[in-house]
Amino acid sequence: MRDISRRQAIIGLGAFTLVLAGCGEDEAPKKAADVSGNRAAAMANYGVNQQFKATEPISFDVLYNNHSFYPNKNDWLLWQELTKRTNVTLKPVEVPLSDYEKKRGLLVGSGQAPLIIPKTYHPQEEAFVASGAILPVSDYFDLMPNLKDKIAKWNMAPDLDTLRQADGRIYLLPGLHEEVWVDYTLAVRTDILEKLKLEVPKTWDDLYTVLKAMKAEYPDLYPMTDRWGVPTPGGNLLKLVAQAYGTKGGWEYQHATFDTASGKFVYTGAMPQYKQMIEYLAKLVKEKLLDPESFTQQDEQAKQKFNSGKSFVISANAQTIINDHRPTLTKLVPEAKMAKIPVPMGPVGEYKIGTRLENGVMISKKALENKNFVAMMQFVDWLWYSDQGQEFAKWGVEGVTYTKDGSGAYQLAKDVDFVGLNAGAPKHLQKDFGFSNGVFAYGGTTALLNSTFSAEELEFQKVMNARKAWPIEPPHPFNEEEREQATLWETPLKDYVTQQTLKFILGERDLGEWDAYVKELEGKNMTSYVNLVNTAYDRFKKEHG
Repeated sequence: MRDISRRQAIIGLGAFTLVLAGCGEDEAPKKAADVSGNRAAAMANYGVNQQFKATEPISFDVLYNNHSFYPNKNDWLLWQELTKRTNVTLKPVEVPLSDYEKKRGLLVGSGQAPLIIPKTYHPQEEAFVASGAILPVSDYFDLMPNLKDKIAKWNMAPDLDTLRQADGRIYLLPGLHEEVWVDYTLAVRTDILEKLKLEVPKTWDDLYTVLKAMKAEYPDLYPMTDRWGVPTPGGNLLKLVAQAYGTKGGWEYQHATFDTASGKFVYTGAMPQYKQMIEYLAKLVKEKLLDPESFTQQDEQAKQKFNSGKSFVISANAQTIINDHRPTLTKLVPEAKMAKIPVPMGPVGEYKIGTRLENGVMISKKALENKNFVAMMQFVDWLWYSDQGQEFAKWGVEGVTYTKDGSGAYQLAKDVDFVGLNAGAPKHLQKDFGFSNGVFAYGGTTALLNSTFSAEELEFQKVMNARKAWPIEPPHPFNEEEREQATLWETPLKDYVTQQTLKFILGERDLGEWDAYVKELEGKNMTSYVNLVNTAYDRFKKEHG
């Protein structure tokens, strides 16, 4: 079981000081490079929620994750208005969504990456720390007043602590959410629930009961089929079930999980809770309640099964309900109704498990050589962290793409659609204007987050927000030597855990062999890996409090 540590409970303002200083008591402070000569075009008195505007026209390359649903257009209002407001022209270096991580790694590794490198999920930045290819951005937080303001106002120092490397510094500028936001869950055919006189399942045991009843009524069908099994088998489903037992699986899988009973990290794939997750899913497969193809099929296959009425439960989020299911489902099965249900609970109880940190921005080390470095950091701070920049990235231009009423509520322009809010409108906020773009629009206040939600989604959020937030695990950053060693062990370990997890779930390996499986992990350096993690954890705790 993961739980909050004493250090995290008392970290408070002291951690924020650490964010800025990044050093222990016995260690010389890490000093930021002198950038006094790199202030060309920077504002002299830039501050919180002040419109950033460079004092002269400047431009920066930005690595651009080109989404297939809204591919980049050079004439987007996003680009035009951004330049108008900030005097900055962004030059996107386009990389297809499907190839983004690989291409980003090649560009950063070769020193050819743009100065601004968004859409990076922690811990992906760790691969570039040792080489010095990216900046320790925490050295330059003083150039980013909006970022500092939100860290302090939302008490996010413990959250940022999880990004810290062995030198105490942070190398990724993360998106910041005011509160933990849960989006991914399950969608259920509520008309089938009504027909069978069943309640919406609140726990995973309830879901089992619901699936059994559906199977009894429709014996030739799998009541549940799932998506997001490629490239991570059971990506969302394993994540959700693992959370319910107090561990990590699927998309969220990490090798180490903090165990409060021992005050140490343990190996996730060998935890009793991980075995409980497997046992639950294996039971669903064995009783033909869960389609065994769920873990390997492409999304299109899963969607076709659900949308044609051949299954009744599937992983979902707010956008997939609107974009992937309802339009087709209501055509093919006119009587069908579906809903995104609150994440089912398990033994750990009523928690919402997630993070207030989003994917973030890396800054190339080359940026320090740019005469406009300070202006660039001010620009990044305004676009990604100011209230005005976040509103602009999400909603666009007031009077063109949206309006606000007297209460401050947002309303899309009548000719613009987004997530079905103006279904049938001739223009689309993402496709035709470039706003609500995943490269720029993430993080912010809960009010801004909720501003595009339907009444149905707001009700889901209300239920989830009533739950307690899952405590943050303590950091355990590797030094360069440890990272090199850990990298050699991680891939074989993860591949084996993934392979054997799937075999256990599908019944290809008997769960009576669990102890043998754990011994096999030991043969792949599991114990040495956990020892490495705990060494890093103990060192960081000693050096940084």
